[in-house]
Amino acid sequence: MHKVLLIAVALGASGVVLAANDQKPASAPVPNPATAEAPKSPDLAKLQTTLNGAQPDSIRSAAIPGLYEVVVGGQVLYLSEDGQFVVQGDILDLGSRANLTDQRRAELRGTALNSVDEKDMVVFAPEGPAKHTVTVFTDIDCGYCRKMHSQMAAYNKEGIKIRYLLFPREGLGSESFNKAVSVWCSDNRQEAMTKAKRGDNVDRKTCDNPVQAQYELGQKLGVRGTPSLILENGEMLPGYVPPAQLTQLLAENKTPKPVVPIQP
Repeated sequence: MHKVLLIAVALGASGVVLAANDQKPASAPVPNPATAEAPKSPDLAKLQTTLNGAQPDSIRSAAIPGLYEVVVGGQVLYLSEDGQFVVQGDILDLGSRANLTDQRRAELRGTALNSVDEKDMVVFAPEGPAKHTVTVFTDIDCGYCRKMHSQMAAYNKEGIKIRYLLFPREGLGSESFNKAVSVWCSDNRQEAMTKAKRGDNVDRKTCDNPVQAQYELGQKLGVRGTPSLILENGEMLPGYVPPAQLTQLLAENKTPKPVVPIQP
């Protein structure tokens, strides 16, 4: 079972933790770096037992004293120092009104996508310089994925470069997975993608391909449906966004309410 599913099953429903940045008294002493103790590390034994020995991707102090941020399989968790308690949820800074956990997730997504070479994506770029780049986890048979692709010329006209990562929702070995492999192995991937998104047959082919790796990356980053759009700042929009609306939010750095994907 994937780490993400393990975490969800083992730890249950998520909550929200609120942190106010102005709760420290004004007279609180300023720590002396020369005498301050080295940061402690949380006890990971129980968490690793719960997650069948999964190793954390990273560990660092959280914004709330006594809690540690532990990233496991792309999931952001908060662990008490004694390792007895885990919080699944978001930390909100009441002073700045920032969602610190969402900011961290965006940072992790950006780092993960930066590790994927663009030559391992199916890219549709505007003729001139791209104003924005949006990375999309897509499924060949998803209804809203097909709607989005049918408007590719409009996205490109707006100066938006679309980079596809393949995410067959039905999983490894499914018909959608095989179609994605065939698209990747075609002589012209852009043309094959367009044909497949129209529902036309694409010659069945196999070759070395990144489909499984991209599917697993999507799971790690929290992709639950398609299309899932990841913006340049790492923010993820789980749903179809029309070209004009996407252009506006990229310009204004605002998040619209996306259309919920439906089964074709």
